[in-house]
Amino acid sequence: MADLNKPVTGHERIETNNFLMIVLILVAVIFGGLVEIVPLFFQRSTTEASPGVKPYTALQLAGRDVYIREGCYNCHSQMIRPFRAETLRYGPYSKAGEFVYDHPFQWGSKRTGPDLHRVGGRYSDEWHRVHLNQPRDVVPESNMPAYPWLATATVDPASMAPKMKALRTVGVPYTDAEIAEAAEAVKGKTEMDAVIAYLQGMGRVSP
Repeated sequence: MADLNKPVTGHERIETNNFLMIVLILVAVIFGGLVEIVPLFFQRSTTEASPGVKPYTALQLAGRDVYIREGCYNCHSQMIRPFRAETLRYGPYSKAGEFVYDHPFQWGSKRTGPDLHRVGGRYSDEWHRVHLNQPRDVVPESNMPAYPWLATATVDPASMAPKMKALRTVGVPYTDAEIAEAAEAVKGKTEMDAVIAYLQGMGRVSP
């Protein structure tokens, strides 16, 4: 039989009070998160671009927008983890400095298809064109959907300068000349051209 006269300890008081337990758990999670996350904002390796990493060109930026719009990140990650099995298959593991110009980043968490972070230069433009138009023409076992409309949809030149100006406000170092020339750089280009340019530029600079 429990001793009713026994004083309640602090630990017992927390365990028997649901509200207090929830509050303390939230405090612990917030504190732990701050301890882990805040220092990253002051480390050069996470806030400065890796050597050779440059902002996306206008055409690559347009391709990245199509990539996001079509939900490619739902099946393809862009984050090679530092494990032997990953680096043997995909190449050097990813580093924070490679993503400083990504807003938002496309790390992903699911791999229905392979990781794409080092896909740049692995295949020809024509291979990508065929693959996007009908994936099973080059990878018979693929379950990736086809994107034939990308070959006829064109990039909107007028949308590029505003996008680049917006990115410049968050730290992407686009020059006035690059912004002024953006519309001409994508004029007459299809969305497929843009996506291919984006994929071909991905991970070309090894850390």
